[in-house]
Amino acid sequence: METNVASAADAAREDAQAYLPDFCAASTLLIVLLVAELVAIVLTLAAQNEAGTFLIELAKMSLYVLWLALLSCAVLCRARIWVERSGKTRGFIIAFFLLVGLCLLLAEIAWQVTLRFGQAVIIDDTHGGFLFRNFAISAIVIALAMRYLYVASEWRRSIVLEAQARISALQALIRPHFLFNTMNTIASLVRTAPESAEQAVEDLSDLLRANLGSTSNRVALKNEFEVARIYQRIEQLRLGDRLTVRWDIASLPMRALIPSLTLQPLLENAIYHGIEHLADGGEVTVSGQRRGQQLQIEIRNPRADAQSRPSGHQMALRNIRQRFELAYAGRAQVDVEETSQHYAVRLLFPYEEQDV
Repeated sequence: METNVASAADAAREDAQAYLPDFCAASTLLIVLLVAELVAIVLTLAAQNEAGTFLIELAKMSLYVLWLALLSCAVLCRARIWVERSGKTRGFIIAFFLLVGLCLLLAEIAWQVTLRFGQAVIIDDTHGGFLFRNFAISAIVIALAMRYLYVASEWRRSIVLEAQARISALQALIRPHFLFNTMNTIASLVRTAPESAEQAVEDLSDLLRANLGSTSNRVALKNEFEVARIYQRIEQLRLGDRLTVRWDIASLPMRALIPSLTLQPLLENAIYHGIEHLADGGEVTVSGQRRGQQLQIEIRNPRADAQSRPSGHQMALRNIRQRFELAYAGRAQVDVEETSQHYAVRLLFPYEEQDV
């Protein structure tokens, strides 16, 4: 399972480093057509035209350039994956000559059409001169465009690497915090309940194997809930009947991805800042549901009175908010509902499923 998550992460990184956009997408096609029309306007303005013929010349130039743009998008849409698999340098060269060759082919077709339908399309140039001008202009424009795409891809790559480094740093902060708290719980059981302490050590070992050894930034919900349940068992040994956790998560897709170590710190806060300070204990509710392409998970706990309850929750919440922002870029929310009787944290994030 961890291999599948790592593969998904690798695929995401490769996509982020791709230097050619998705030419099959309508948004990309629209941008290419707008840029092509701007190029047509510039070329028409640069040409020496007779007075009053600008719109006619612009129409001819636009027809030629827009057809070239559409054909280029179609070719790159089909060849993008193959070109990028060749590597950046070789892929740059292949894409460059592919597009220049397409420009020359279309120029030759335009010249042949002019010979047969001279009244419809007029090219005031020699055959060689027309092809050479098309080659020179297309080579310059394509080289500049490819250079821009390369620089943009390197910029995206640096942003992705920086985000991954920040996520790793945030995880490095929360993992020792969790480990120390769990060890303190085990230490408190050693003298009073050695058998329970032994069980807690085994649970901690399982938890370390399941999560802390993983290098993935996101894990399946199934893994995340397993980590939270192990932590619940450890705290159950310490608090006994004072702690009850109700899991209402049957409607959640367990293969959906979530930033690792998200739920366990929230459950830890619910127990430490809520249940532990209630004389009779209480119930923590972990519920979840799917809303279209969004998943919602809520962790709710009762609260002690204002005098006996400690201040807290902020470090874990701040950490989770930062990691959600890095993982989902504004498409996720971490909301808090706080009353005198209850405290709830609600997570809303996109449904992205783990690869099989």
